[in-house]
Amino acid sequence: MKAITRRLTSWRARAGSTGLACAVLAGVVPVLTLGLGAGPAAAAPLPGGLGPCVPGDCPDPYPGISNGPIAGYDNGINIFVGDDFLVRGSAAEAEGRSVVLGDFDMNKAPGASSIYNIGLAGVGSRVPPPDGSDYLTTGGGVTVAPGQRLLGEDGVVRHAGPVSGTVEATVTEDPDATAPYAGLRDELTAASRCYAREDGVPRTPTGTAVNEGGQTRFTGDGSSDLQVFNVDFDMVGPSGGQQGVVFENIPDGATILVNILGEDRVINTYSGGIDDSTDPLNAYRDRLLWNFPDATNIDLQGTGQFQGSFLMGEQSSMSTVSLPGINGRFFTTGSVTHTSAASGGGGQEFHNYPFNGDLPDCGVSPQRDGEVSVLKRDGDTGEPLAGAEFDLWRESNGQAGLQTGGATPDLRITECTTGADGICAETGMTGTYYWRETAAPEGYELPDPNVFGPLVLTPENAEDGVRITADNSPTPPDPSDPTGSLDLLKKDAADGKPLGGAVFELWRETNDIDGLQTGGSNPDTLTGPGRATDSSGKAAFDGLPLGEYYLRETEVPEGYVLPDNPVTGPYAVTEDNSEDGVSVTLKNERGGPDKGK
Repeated sequence: MKAITRRLTSWRARAGSTGLACAVLAGVVPVLTLGLGAGPAAAAPLPGGLGPCVPGDCPDPYPGISNGPIAGYDNGINIFVGDDFLVRGSAAEAEGRSVVLGDFDMNKAPGASSIYNIGLAGVGSRVPPPDGSDYLTTGGGVTVAPGQRLLGEDGVVRHAGPVSGTVEATVTEDPDATAPYAGLRDELTAASRCYAREDGVPRTPTGTAVNEGGQTRFTGDGSSDLQVFNVDFDMVGPSGGQQGVVFENIPDGATILVNILGEDRVINTYSGGIDDSTDPLNAYRDRLLWNFPDATNIDLQGTGQFQGSFLMGEQSSMSTVSLPGINGRFFTTGSVTHTSAASGGGGQEFHNYPFNGDLPDCGVSPQRDGEVSVLKRDGDTGEPLAGAEFDLWRESNGQAGLQTGGATPDLRITECTTGADGICAETGMTGTYYWRETAAPEGYELPDPNVFGPLVLTPENAEDGVRITADNSPTPPDPSDPTGSLDLLKKDAADGKPLGGAVFELWRETNDIDGLQTGGSNPDTLTGPGRATDSSGKAAFDGLPLGEYYLRETEVPEGYVLPDNPVTGPYAVTEDNSEDGVSVTLKNERGGPDKGK
């Protein structure tokens, strides 16, 4: 079965660990029953929806390794590092998007190329992140040794710690740079352990893995949609030398999960090629996962363009990568050193390729995406308000209510300013959320309390989403400030008789744009609900702050027609006329001889 494409939203991975041994998040779509063969259930993606290309301009199919033209764009995370990312030796490139919770430290060997490319690589899949997006995100600092350059071209290096050395990219300091991904480290650890073991016992394999000296041979069962192999040895040749990697009897489209067990593990291989037609291993690239749940020291070496994605679950681990190429996602909860072999040879590269496999469903209820929104309104009129500023928080610390400070705050997701529709909305995984208003629209008071929620998004309501309404009251005038009034008289255009029942809105000029704007992203301000003229044709608007105002007629008396332009003004309420008020006379035409008397 072909893998399901799942979109990673800008903040799916922001939730903390569930604390369950098998806390694996499902993707955007519900988990499906796949009708598998004899193997175990395989219906879940990696945590946080990681793995697939994030849609936008994903190539289909992905091209082979080359230095050709840009083949598409992928904003999915290709490299996740739970601790530090070290660039050493003659390592050259990390294609795709990288998220590092610790420090990024570049200090290449003397005599090596002074450049390390991040995001966009000269050779690889040629599918970088979109221009202007985050190529590298760090929770710590970014250090580049003197005389060397970290080259991010059209991307952003977003960092929480200090930056030193030469970084050629858009460099953005953000103390919360990795906050959206903090929980992902624990989720990946739980997933790695769960993929490898069930109730503490190694997961039942569907095939055999045998080190034959010159190669390690993986023989599948020929039928299961998830092929599981357990490896409790180093994949090295005699005396620790290189060996080949061969898969046999693997059904078309099956996911391959290789659990490499043990504390210290080495893969030393020549397998995998630049040309996809030269090595059968390349054909398994997008559905092959090498899982290291236990290892504290992982050494990936040899001369191959190795294929498949990697998951290292031990958070104290160090992965040392000196293979010429890693062609797949690389997710480690520990640290990684990207370097070159001690015996020489440089140009080591991570290449951006997705993982589209379906992995063991560890029994956790599927998560779903849904919309969490707030509607900002005028508390008197119920009209939507533009210009209210909010931030969205997700319950993550186990304490009731919203905590935005202290040692264990909840998780801040995003910030938003309401448009003309008064709405802020964000799509995310199921959970409990709060909207916090940080700035009220002009002319309105910030509510007290200014937190709205909780909003509980569940798998059952995710399709419809959840929304809360937040009302604001206009700022009361300062008693010391002068105010004025506008007195309206409505007449019949033919005989001058007063007309009752005409309804008007009064709008205050607030956006510094000529004329009245009642919609769009920056409208003027409605002062309150519409008012109808009485039987004497009069309507009064009192207590008006000094400024300019417009009248907009919304309803006419029976038998009359609305003017072609129902808006009149501006009318200036000034300190000079504040005592007497502004008088306005408006007239209506009859609708015809058969209408009104």
